[in-house]
Amino acid sequence: MELPITRGFAGDVFRLPAHAECVGAARRQVRTTLSRWGLARLCDDAGLVITELFTNAVLHSGSDHVTCALWARAGLLHVEVTDQGDGSCGPAVREAGDGEENGRGLVLVDHVAQQWGVRHPGPDACGRTVWAALACGGAAAQQGARRTG
Repeated sequence: MELPITRGFAGDVFRLPAHAECVGAARRQVRTTLSRWGLARLCDDAGLVITELFTNAVLHSGSDHVTCALWARAGLLHVEVTDQGDGSCGPAVREAGDGEENGRGLVLVDHVAQQWGVRHPGPDACGRTVWAALACGGAAAQQGARRTG
């Protein structure tokens, strides 16, 4: 089944417990969905993005569950991870030291994504959505509008 990216919208949403052992299930769901949409060529990059964003939500949000969303439109595949955290800050790229095992995930996301960022639901709500957009063809891929800064 081919995804009608140029003609419209396609999406998939799934929710998993906020446990480290669920990262693999999130990655498998992304691979299954992208293969069904005819976007198997994006499985490695999207798998890396979902792994990093899901892991960050598990480690830093104090959530019971994590909601993941995939949607495609206008030549971009959007990967979103929403947690229940109560922090008002979002994730930030940092430089990990040579001896550190963690701290490189968002550098990788920044490298493979056209753009990425964070959305907060508002002052009276908890949680945040961290998202990344990957080029999957068409004009968006050629524009190469990367997040800077």
